Amino acid sequence: MSIPPLQALDVGRFETAPILKQLNAASRSLAELKGVAASIPNQGILISTLTLQEARDSSAIENIVTTQDDLYRDEDAADASGTAVKEVLRYRQALRAGFAQVRDSGLLTLNTILGIQEELECNHAGFRKLPGTALRDGAGRLVYEPPQDACEVVRLMGELERFIHDEPSRAVDPLIRMALIHHQFESIHPFYDGNGRTGRIINVLYLVKEGLLDIPVLYLSRHIVRTKPDYYRLLQAVRDDGAWEQWVTYILEAVADTATDTIQTIQAIKSLLQTTKQRIRDGYRFYSQDLINNLFTHPYTRVEFVQRELGVSRQTATKYLDTLAADGVLEKLRVGRNNYYVNRPLFALLGRADGAAAATGAVA
Repeated sequence: MSIPPLQALDVGRFETAPILKQLNAASRSLAELKGVAASIPNQGILISTLTLQEARDSSAIENIVTTQDDLYRDEDAADASGTAVKEVLRYRQALRAGFAQVRDSGLLTLNTILGIQEELECNHAGFRKLPGTALRDGAGRLVYEPPQDACEVVRLMGELERFIHDEPSRAVDPLIRMALIHHQFESIHPFYDGNGRTGRIINVLYLVKEGLLDIPVLYLSRHIVRTKPDYYRLLQAVRDDGAWEQWVTYILEAVADTATDTIQTIQAIKSLLQTTKQRIRDGYRFYSQDLINNLFTHPYTRVEFVQRELGVSRQTATKYLDTLAADGVLEKLRVGRNNYYVNRPLFALLGRADGAAAATGAVA
């Protein structure tokens, strides 16, 4: 199938009343989210907790389903138990690595995109070189056949990289450009595996590149999980009928809805953080900001984490956590050979915010 370059699209087709109305709502919500996220002094708390939520939801779209308990107990994909947990934690690692590159360079290049997919899939396959890739629905029916020629894939990805950075594309609002970039990437389908998850990471990194977010805390995958049939139907409607208006309004609605949800989650985290900080500061001589940061960066913390991040001995770290657990600030759990200390209010808050659900349909 021939895929026309995004540069050839008439920008006027994105100035319809439905698009502009949804664009206004999305832009307003996203700007508020950026401000609310900046109000948390330690941005690492949000990066750690919310990117894991995005990782879980995005993986659920590909029918990789995990529990929150499993995710927060495992810090590193290499040490995780269970294939699904490893997959989700690799997603978080890929998002973090991509964010670091975009933040430092201000660019979203093909090398960054290749690195994201490599982190996700743990291989160096790169762009597709062999024909035979086809997308099918749950009944095995052909839904879409992306470009098959390896040179065509490389050419199209080069054009996409230019669109991401070219000044002429500035005539289109960056949120609309994100919708176009996402569709083009999924239609090129440049990798053997991991296209859907890579494409969703590109979404939030593009918003960081454009300065619409400082950190990657907008997890659009939640909206896609909830509306998965619409997502795939509208992707294909653009390919079949050029239905760009419906696709763009869908993505803008996803931005507005998830930004609003994320604002509420961050405000709840901020309130809980202040309450916990006051309680520990008033009741314990070992209070420190580093300890608070640890308890909110790791909803399931461990003696080793406190020892490392506070620079204290194992005995001292154990004393801190056992004291907080004895007084009900934390909940101590024994899982296998490890003791975990759970920030149960934070864990419950993240659980209420979680919109992930198992889904069915074609894999994009």
